[in-house]
Amino acid sequence: MTTDQAAPHEPVDPSGLPRAVFAFPGPLRDRLVAAILDGTKTTTTSLLADYERAREPLPAVGDRSVVIDSADRPVAVIETTEVQVVPLEAVDEEHAAGEGEGHATVEAWRADHEEFWHSEQAREAFGDPDFTVSDSTPVVLERFRLAADLRSR
Repeated sequence: MTTDQAAPHEPVDPSGLPRAVFAFPGPLRDRLVAAILDGTKTTTTSLLADYERAREPLPAVGDRSVVIDSADRPVAVIETTEVQVVPLEAVDEEHAAGEGEGHATVEAWRADHEEFWHSEQAREAFGDPDFTVSDSTPVVLERFRLAADLRSR
């Protein structure tokens, strides 16, 4: 647990908090949620276009959300500690390592993310069968801390 992580038993009321979903239900989401719960995942990357398409505000420092697992159960509360919007090419090794997926380089991190963003499932969710990213694609870099582990409730 890093120094910006709260004790996972900190009292937090998850009712009324927005949902935080990582990837699509299945093995990838399960790995990401496990990494959040064990403290190895402290960053995430989203496409700015996702927020624009959904007409949702960007995350802000202090925002809290409920992490949902593949079975649609609330398992944790996370709190945003930093937000940046940068071109995809500006993602650095520190952010990539914080994603908790074991990437040794930014290039490996980017290859995995491009595979996800270019997948049929993601393109269907985006509503664009030809969707692609480039160096200049704006991405939202979010750093967060685990505020509560809800599994024991």
